[in-house]
Amino acid sequence: MLNDKQLRELITEYKLVTNYIDLDTQLQPSGFDLSLESIEAYQGGGAVDFSNNERVIADTQPLTPDKEGWYNLEQGVYKVVYNEVVKMPLDVAAIARTRSTLLRNGSEVGTAVWDPGYEGRSSSMLIVHNPDGLRLKKDARVAQLIFFHTGEVSQGYNGVYQRERMK
Repeated sequence: MLNDKQLRELITEYKLVTNYIDLDTQLQPSGFDLSLESIEAYQGGGAVDFSNNERVIADTQPLTPDKEGWYNLEQGVYKVVYNEVVKMPLDVAAIARTRSTLLRNGSEVGTAVWDPGYEGRSSSMLIVHNPDGLRLKKDARVAQLIFFHTGEVSQGYNGVYQRERMK
């Protein structure tokens, strides 16, 4: 696992993470906090198969925060989009874990692996289990990305999400 010193070097020299709000706040002893750019509500079903030839990504509808930037979420499942753009070297992978404050409020972020070679502004699933809901403010830190050296891979990520949400 990469520590804060190694991550700071990769962030400043390689641009491992960009578009963050405050490096000193988001850089943790063993990871980097991802912050909330936006939330979307699911608008239909999806489909997953082995080859991805019949894959269907569920439609979503962006939610609008209130005037103070708060999202008032009912119990349910949502898509969260992060502020940060990640650019993975060919010898580093990452996984994300829900920040403990979110867990303590009855919610969690479901994530996948950030593969070596992936570059983009990622999204994850947010599940609000709390029957009384959850309030999330724009830019809230919701997940911690934890990075690992993998050894250089023969080919980096080359899927449909490469360079997603890059402006």
